[in-house]
Amino acid sequence: MGSLDGKIAVITGAGSGIGKATATQFAEAGADLVLVGRRVAPLEATAVDVAELGRRAVVHSADLEDGDAAAGVTAVAIEHFGRVDILVNNAGHSSKVRSILHVGPEEWDSVFKVNVEGVYRLTQTATRDMVARGSGTVITVSSMAALTPGLLGGTAYSAAKGAAHNIMRCMNSELRGQGIRACTIFPGEVDTPILEGRPMPPAAEARATMMQPEDVAAAILLCAAMPHRTHVQEIVLTPTQPRDMSEELRVAAETTTAD
Repeated sequence: MGSLDGKIAVITGAGSGIGKATATQFAEAGADLVLVGRRVAPLEATAVDVAELGRRAVVHSADLEDGDAAAGVTAVAIEHFGRVDILVNNAGHSSKVRSILHVGPEEWDSVFKVNVEGVYRLTQTATRDMVARGSGTVITVSSMAALTPGLLGGTAYSAAKGAAHNIMRCMNSELRGQGIRACTIFPGEVDTPILEGRPMPPAAEARATMMQPEDVAAAILLCAAMPHRTHVQEIVLTPTQPRDMSEELRVAAETTTAD
């Protein structure tokens, strides 16, 4: 506890799932937060939890498909707190259509706008602030789909999450000497609302064996709270219990429209 005392963190997708759990754990560790997402009501609910833990939270609604909106998040953080110490790129979504044979350009573009352009634009502005002060940590939640792409994650999502990972790798090549740590988290299946967007959402029995949002949040906290002399570059997280995904993969292969 207290490992993030005095730190200012921006968390995207903070209204639910991994983002909400991360906000809670960061607040418990002493950070003040900028909570980012499209819908205000879930963000405000997260802010209430943060306040109950004795920390400050600013709610900022932004559609991260809009590159300019993503880039503008840093200015909000600086306006309220004066700087950004930690950025958590957590927001993301997948296409309903998973197969390369059927996914359309609109779905493809939407997935890349959030998972790649949004990450690039926000990371760029936040990192400029960090470089000016010689210290900062950027943590991007990628996916196992980036490492083992396939129908479960889908072509667009797998490709986009791989691109987000390479943004972090490029940052490490360029900016480690300037005090910037870029970290990538690769979660396997986590019981979060994004599962409802699958062609065949997993049943309750399947979700019972999955990781929970707080499990991934703990890994994000580790990256952020490690002494700055230590850099956690990548963490891979998977459920301990494997499961049969054959029927879900069959449905994913046959899904041809977003509707």
